Amino acid sequence: MLEGKRQKQVAAVLEKDLNEIFQRLGLSMMNGGMVSIASVKVTPDLFEARIYLSFFQIQDAVATLKQIQERAWEIKKELTARVRHQLRSMPQLHFYIDDTLEYVDKMEKLFKEIKQTDGNTQPPATDSSAKE
Repeated sequence: MLEGKRQKQVAAVLEKDLNEIFQRLGLSMMNGGMVSIASVKVTPDLFEARIYLSFFQIQDAVATLKQIQERAWEIKKELTARVRHQLRSMPQLHFYIDDTLEYVDKMEKLFKEIKQTDGNTQPPATDSSAKE
């Protein structure tokens, strides 16, 4: 289902403010790596916001996600103060690991393997003049 205009607007506001909050609270650099907000998706009723986090050079993404979830109340409190004039009610925040980069990397490796095996087992070349 396509996102509505209002959903996109709310998601953009939340993402912008969340990026600033993560910077201020020191959540963007954790466990020797970097945490960034990949995207924010808001439900049609605007009661729930799904925040997808991307982890760069972090060994244990699940543990880092848990640390962020433990500070969710602090994040929501500051976010509520920032958007109180733009939203009637603050959506519930749910954090998820964004694995699209891992998925893209996996797909690229698979394509390389296919290309290598395809290069080794090419069918013999046919002479196009023989068909005429």
